[in-house]
Amino acid sequence: MIEAADFRNAMSLLSSAVNVVTTAGASGVHGFTASAVCSVTDTPPTLLVCMNQASRSHAHFIENKILSVNLLGAQHQQISNVFASKMNSEERFQYGTWTELETGAPVLADALTSFDCEIEQIQQVGTHSIFMCRVVAIQHSQQEHGLVYFNRAYHQVGELEPA
Repeated sequence: MIEAADFRNAMSLLSSAVNVVTTAGASGVHGFTASAVCSVTDTPPTLLVCMNQASRSHAHFIENKILSVNLLGAQHQQISNVFASKMNSEERFQYGTWTELETGAPVLADALTSFDCEIEQIQQVGTHSIFMCRVVAIQHSQQEHGLVYFNRAYHQVGELEPA
């Protein structure tokens, strides 16, 4: 039997892009920091997003059936920390500049890339919900350096190597 702590320690060595996942709807705007996001297929464009069912905003994502995945750039470490904090939703969205695309979910204006999605399927696995999300719009910025999480710390990727 593998202990949860052993699994978490091993997974801390898997480099992951840092994302802020947001939603909007009748219950307001909500968001959280996530590293469990990945591509599923390009036909149709689909992402997989994992969210802890114990999260206080979990029910809002289920109800709204839309989300935006905002891939953070190197300059967004503070925004990542804010969306992972105990701050309420209203306070979180005071950080950064937010717009929207097709669905109305908040999009971080200077994110590396933002994927605007409709949640098509939800599967419960253990403590988490897996959202299968059809991408309906994409926005790119001019940012070139990404933010990743590795070994419980932030790191910048995309730097130019010295010649």
